[in-house]
Amino acid sequence: MKPARTKTPRKPVVKKGSQTNLKDPVGVYCRVRPLSFPDQECCIEVINNTTVQLHTPEGYRLNRNGDYKEIQYSFKRVFGPHTTQKELFDVVANPLVDDLIHGKNGLLFTYGVTGSGKTHTMTGSLGEGGLLPRCLDMIFNSIGSFQAKRYVFKSNDRNSMDIQCEVDALLERQRREAMPNPKTPSGKRQIDPEFADMINVQEFCKAEEVDEDSVYGVFVSYIEIYNNYIYDLLEEVPFDPIKPKWNSCSTPMRNADFVPPQSKVLREDKNHNMYVAGCTEVEVKSIEEAFDVFWRGQKKRRIANTHLNRESSRSHSVFNIKLVQAPLDATGDNVLQEKEQITISQLSLVDLAGSERTNRTKAEGNRLREAGNINQSLMTLRTCMEVLRENQMYGTNKMVPYRDSKLTHLFKNYFDGEGKVRMIVCVNPKAEDYEESLQVMRFAEVTQEVEVARPVDKAICGLTPGRRYRQHTRAGPVGDELLVTEVVLQSFPPLPSCEILDINDEQTLPRLIEALEKRHQLRQRMIDEFNKQAVTFKAMLQEFDSGALNKENYIQGKLNEKEKVISGQKLEIERLEKKNKTLEYKIEILEKTTTIFEEDKRNLQQELDAQNQKLQRQFSDKCRLEARLQDMVMETTMKWEKECERRVAAKQLEMQNKLWVKDEKLKQLKAIVTEPKTEKPERPSRERDREKSTQRPVAPSPAPNAPPLRLRHRRSRSAGDRWVDHKPACNVQTETVMQPHVPHAITVSVPNEKALAKCEKYMLTHQELASDGEIETKLIKGDVYKTRGGGQSVQFTDIETLKQESPTGRKRRSSSAAPAQPDGAESEWTDVETRCSVAVEMRAGSQLGPGYQHHAQPKRKKP
Repeated sequence: MKPARTKTPRKPVVKKGSQTNLKDPVGVYCRVRPLSFPDQECCIEVINNTTVQLHTPEGYRLNRNGDYKEIQYSFKRVFGPHTTQKELFDVVANPLVDDLIHGKNGLLFTYGVTGSGKTHTMTGSLGEGGLLPRCLDMIFNSIGSFQAKRYVFKSNDRNSMDIQCEVDALLERQRREAMPNPKTPSGKRQIDPEFADMINVQEFCKAEEVDEDSVYGVFVSYIEIYNNYIYDLLEEVPFDPIKPKWNSCSTPMRNADFVPPQSKVLREDKNHNMYVAGCTEVEVKSIEEAFDVFWRGQKKRRIANTHLNRESSRSHSVFNIKLVQAPLDATGDNVLQEKEQITISQLSLVDLAGSERTNRTKAEGNRLREAGNINQSLMTLRTCMEVLRENQMYGTNKMVPYRDSKLTHLFKNYFDGEGKVRMIVCVNPKAEDYEESLQVMRFAEVTQEVEVARPVDKAICGLTPGRRYRQHTRAGPVGDELLVTEVVLQSFPPLPSCEILDINDEQTLPRLIEALEKRHQLRQRMIDEFNKQAVTFKAMLQEFDSGALNKENYIQGKLNEKEKVISGQKLEIERLEKKNKTLEYKIEILEKTTTIFEEDKRNLQQELDAQNQKLQRQFSDKCRLEARLQDMVMETTMKWEKECERRVAAKQLEMQNKLWVKDEKLKQLKAIVTEPKTEKPERPSRERDREKSTQRPVAPSPAPNAPPLRLRHRRSRSAGDRWVDHKPACNVQTETVMQPHVPHAITVSVPNEKALAKCEKYMLTHQELASDGEIETKLIKGDVYKTRGGGQSVQFTDIETLKQESPTGRKRRSSSAAPAQPDGAESEWTDVETRCSVAVEMRAGSQLGPGYQHHAQPKRKKP
């Protein structure tokens, strides 16, 4: 049975920017600058070459209730205050330049607060060049003799390079040199004395294993990111756009030649790399030319005087060094005219603007706006680092916010695996920068945990190596043989003279033969000795080869064992590191959760206190309301008690009036019953009765012959108090002898509040028609009381009656208000029942006048 065929395994897909998914962490270095004054308080201490420790300053501890805390931070390397620029360059920048020459990209940036020494680290000072001039020096020391002629490489606007032949390059050089103001720097220009000491690097540094079969070209560009806009510092403008001329009113002067700088845009090339479109790239051939271009752009960079730094950078500067490499053709004389064989590598040196707090820099106006944009871009950089770390540690796929800032958007390819990333954290150890240094250390700690994929090795050209020097060398074995022959011939004895002057000369030939025989013997001995030595040497070589092979096998076995142990230890270290990172992340989450819970607890406690205070206020309001309601209840109770007493008194008075009316009716009934019977007259008709009722006088007049009587006034029983005498306008003036008279009284027809307020008593004169048809006058009296609301009320207490009667009895007349009989017949009033069933009633104080109401049942008509 044949074994089953297995499928050919698929080759693993290598992602862009990575080589078998190998990653290296971002290299973070720390440099501590020296103190400005020896007596300054220091808050940063260098423990060893990888660790620094932060101490809480004295003033900070006093403000934080004596809280003293020491924090240690680890870096790949820590450089103390006495570190030289050469030591820093050898450790940090030298590997990046070596990778640049071998076709790999690199990013180096300095990060720190204002005044921490970032610009000094990157640029340097007089007599001590920084990283930038040392990088340029190492590049030109390595490729100095392999540089292509100027304009062989020509940059385009697509972030790539074109190749020109020697003739086109020569024409381009001649055309540029014929221009009145050539833009390209010339190597014959004198060095600017401002930076002559900076580029005078004493230590010679050169890269190893430079490809001699290629030609190189160096292009530099210089940009700045100001207020999140990109400006080209090498762009030629009529006037300096960064520092225009100002007049006495502190406003820029108008000039027709002045052209404001135009910001550049970021674009993506065909390889998905970000670049600045339209940026000026200058080809340089020496460190003097390169640094002259840099210094020309440095003068245009935005700096300002702040409270913390006399020359504070207000923008992020990026100096790009682009190295173009192309192989020689098969002859080794000319550049290979194939654009695909060009290798472009780039080293970006970034000097970040310092993070700062505006309350310390005392920034105002434009300075405040600049500080806000600087802090915003640095915060975006920190956010990108945190998201990258979280994605790598926990396998998430969160989007990294590169586009939130031009700084992070420009260098996103480096974090995606297009080159190495190195960061130098510059710190100032003075106590005033403690809080800013603490934030910088935390950011560095996060950045160290970010891993960047290793870049892919460039493809190697298939041409034969050594093409440059092939035509200048000879074959090696022939020369060696000639040299050995000359040495051997010099060891032989000299030959005698071979000239024969005489035919009989018999000594010359024998001497020559003897010399030749000696040489032959010597040669034979040398051959034998050489053969013996060769055999001995061969045996020794075989023995040495066997011993070396055994040692190699033994060493290889040991190496395999060590590699297994090392790989196991690496796996264990990786596992422990991952576990440590996981635990640190959990601790961080727990700390954040604890902080959130404490904040919630604090908020809930505040809310509980507020609710307790609210309940206490409500309880006090309730107590006050209860006390007020009790007062109102007592007041209302007293009021209603008085009202009830008044109503009871009024009701009693009303009942007394009713009893009086009943008594009057009974008296009338008794009078009717006891009256002698007369003849029963016929009842007059309605018209006659109505006429007589209209002609009936209101009150009987006295006899015409009677002598006049003097009117007598009836004195009130309560004449001592002041009265309100209420006499309605509808009352009829009677001619009785007795008239009511109240002294000191206020007479009114309608009672008013003003009159009641001045008196203590009230009297109402009321008239009504009595049962016998005469007018009856009643004096209704009462007491005036002041109410709680400021008014007056009257409580009636007594009724006095004045009545006028005729000495002779009168016949009862029918009332106009008597109901008619259904059949239209007239009823008779002669019987006692009918006469006693009619009464005249009126309520005290009524404005309707006398009213009539019939209370008897109609008498049935006889059949």
